Amino acid sequence: MDFFTVPTLTFGVLYCFFVISHDRRRILHCSVTRHPTCAWVYQQLREAFPYDMQSKYLIFDRAANFSEEVVSTIRGFGIEPKRTSFRSP
Repeated sequence: MDFFTVPTLTFGVLYCFFVISHDRRRILHCSVTRHPTCAWVYQQLREAFPYDMQSKYLIFDRAANFSEEVVSTIRGFGIEPKRTSFRSP
């Protein structure tokens, strides 16, 4: 999972959140917001991983949006969180 930004015509910024399944190369979930918060991120995770769908790992970077509350939510789903290395692309 990760974010990317999209500039708007009014010089604003939209934050696009996405979760990708690498085994089948498909997008599991995507959403857009102007103000991503930790609460918004773990609500998106609830929508991305319904009860019948289970992943083993979830890889994400060390952005401030992925706080300890988000990590505990991921663990609550039974998924092992994996953070990337510092300053890795």
